[in-house]
Amino acid sequence: MKFTLSWLKDYLETEASLNEILDTLNAIGLEVEEVTDPSETLGTFKIGYVKAAEKHPDADKLQVCTVDTGAEVVTIVCGAPNARADMKVVLGRPGDYVPGLDVTLALRPVRGVESNGMMCSAAELNLGEDHDGIMDLPADAPVGESYIDWAGLNDPVIEIAITPNRQDCLGVYGIARDLAAAGLGTLKPYTVPAVDGSFDSPVSVSVQDAGCPAYIGYYFRGVNNQDQSPDWVQNRLKAVGVKCISKLVDVTNYISYAYGRPLHVYDAAKVTGTIVTRAAEAGEKFTALDDNEYVCLGGESVIADDQGILGFAGIIGGSASGVSTETTDVILEIGYFEPIRAATTGRQHMILTDARYRSERGLDAGFMEDGAKIAVQMILDLCGGDVSKAFTSGDAPVLDKTVSFRSERVKTLGGVDLPAEESVKILTSLGFEVSDNDPYMVKVPSWRVDVDGEADLVEEVLRIYGYDNIPSVPLPVLNHKAGSTLSDGQKKSRATKRALAAHGLFEAVTWSFMPKAEATYFGGGDDCLTVDNPISSDLDQMRPSILPNLLKAAQRNKDRGMGSSALFEVGPVYDNDTIKGQQLVAAGIRSGQKSGKHWASDSQDVNVFDAKADALRALEAAGAPVDNLQVFTDAPDYYHPGRKGTLRLGPKNILASFGEMHPKALKTLDVDGPAVGFEVYLDKIPAAKKKVINKGALEVSNLQSVERDFAFLVDEDKAAGDLLRAVKGADKKYITDVTLFDVYIGKGVPEGQKSLALSVTLTPKDKTFADAEIEQIAGKVMKAAEKAVGAVLRG
Repeated sequence: MKFTLSWLKDYLETEASLNEILDTLNAIGLEVEEVTDPSETLGTFKIGYVKAAEKHPDADKLQVCTVDTGAEVVTIVCGAPNARADMKVVLGRPGDYVPGLDVTLALRPVRGVESNGMMCSAAELNLGEDHDGIMDLPADAPVGESYIDWAGLNDPVIEIAITPNRQDCLGVYGIARDLAAAGLGTLKPYTVPAVDGSFDSPVSVSVQDAGCPAYIGYYFRGVNNQDQSPDWVQNRLKAVGVKCISKLVDVTNYISYAYGRPLHVYDAAKVTGTIVTRAAEAGEKFTALDDNEYVCLGGESVIADDQGILGFAGIIGGSASGVSTETTDVILEIGYFEPIRAATTGRQHMILTDARYRSERGLDAGFMEDGAKIAVQMILDLCGGDVSKAFTSGDAPVLDKTVSFRSERVKTLGGVDLPAEESVKILTSLGFEVSDNDPYMVKVPSWRVDVDGEADLVEEVLRIYGYDNIPSVPLPVLNHKAGSTLSDGQKKSRATKRALAAHGLFEAVTWSFMPKAEATYFGGGDDCLTVDNPISSDLDQMRPSILPNLLKAAQRNKDRGMGSSALFEVGPVYDNDTIKGQQLVAAGIRSGQKSGKHWASDSQDVNVFDAKADALRALEAAGAPVDNLQVFTDAPDYYHPGRKGTLRLGPKNILASFGEMHPKALKTLDVDGPAVGFEVYLDKIPAAKKKVINKGALEVSNLQSVERDFAFLVDEDKAAGDLLRAVKGADKKYITDVTLFDVYIGKGVPEGQKSLALSVTLTPKDKTFADAEIEQIAGKVMKAAEKAVGAVLRG
């Protein structure tokens, strides 16, 4: 929401400085986003008088002008076609910055003639689009005076952020009301003119749709829409970014920004029969004022006449009935538009206008008649003509809302011990009507459709009192001996994050949405997970997996020079729209190479075993019994076949998936390989049993360990992990470690088999091993290997 300082002071009697106003706006929740002060950019430009203009001796298209600056007479070389003697101009001197050209003027010769400045066009000062000639000021413009002061342009523009619940501050008057309540001045009551129509309107209206339950119209005859609006209207509209089109349209825009009340005008000669508010039929078409043709889906709330649609109610009008400079008879529309219908229609047809922005947040139904009369008088003042008596249909909803308010809730909810009288004073200054004794009955004004309960009233009191005045108090000391307050899921999440970060992965936080095409490829895409109101058209589906977002983040890193990435995220993924359809997942990816270029070693690409190792680290940190996990070679199809796997606790409980990303998956995401990924399903990890753990005495052997190597032949489809698990369990008393150190397929190994070489560490307890004891343990190892995977000792 933008407004100028002078516009604000039309409604707020105040002596406060600009900085005081800005500070107060921030303090009451109307966050200031930007302030544009013309004096900072154009304050140095003066009004000059061209005393003489002669042809440049060395250039046909240049003139040497003698210019009176008010303080001295200088020579300026100018190439503008309209430069001439006896004209008033806007003058920039050496050292002045010209914003439209992004240059700072300097004293310099032009074709041998020294030029002492520049006579500026509107475009060069960012005051318009005219750059064909220098600005030609009226003869009474005072020479030597500041141009922006004389032209009334020295008016700071303030832009504030409006939260969706503060529709009352989408008009300058509402902002003035808040500032007055905060003690920054006195709110000036607006004047409602007595509008007496001189004739009955030849046009009537019929309300037939709940999307526009109330309509007020006025018919004007003999208006003049040919001339431009007065400078004070144009200057304010241009300052807030609204294009000036014609006097009639400017009035509607002015009232919209001044009071938050959208209006619309129709050329009466282009309206046929009765105006109707109704629901659109599927397939109806009309061309809007933005020159786009819209095809109705059916059910939209529209304004129509006997010939068809005049516009979407509360959003945008049609071009066929729009006013022009030739318009003499006008229909002024003031309607109340149901917020949800306006928002739905706007989203369906991707239309965002100032009118929709205000309509979908809730209009002040109590201001309909007053707003209409203010607009009628403004049209009569600027365009002349005669106005009819109002023609109406329907009734605007009455905001008859009363809320009970206990003054002590300001302390219990907000932490401020305010006297009840102070709370009542604040609420009254905001327009609330307070009656009865504590607890009070508070009647909500029509412009505060967002206030529903007592907590909302407490927020209003605190907002005006000042959030900065809320005392800071220490939190109560917690009894940490009572145990952790974290849930099991929170503990798993935090432990997993620490473990992955400790092993070289960087945490990322990505959107919970993604394009539907990508979601479909990664196992999602159900209609129940389509976002009705996406923040972006390409983020319209809840994510079934975190991996696509991480892979695309890695690609963005690569595009910016980072060849390898290691990222992880712990967050939700979605199978359906039920509570059970959301699960917590720790996902991670590695892309590129394991390490950078180095003279001492060759660079290696990331592989499936890197992903498996990351998954095991995450599972171990989350409390999963990793020693009991089984490895299966099946995994989702977005992993590479033959280079993927799952980690399971039992045949059905999948705790993690991992693997190299499928080339088709990378192509779908437009991501370069190689890349590997893993997904750990934290919700599926069984909770640790609560029991007292007696670790017993620490047993450390002071005897030398013994290592024995075994080379087994197994079928190629057998997993090395199954062999390792079997060997380690062959003798739990003496076998303390088992390591796979070689895998061989080739000459000397039967076809269809592979050789797996293990190093087994044996640790004695009471005495050193005898050869017979070692042979006995070796027998147990071979027996366990044969039973588990059919392994036989090689050779």
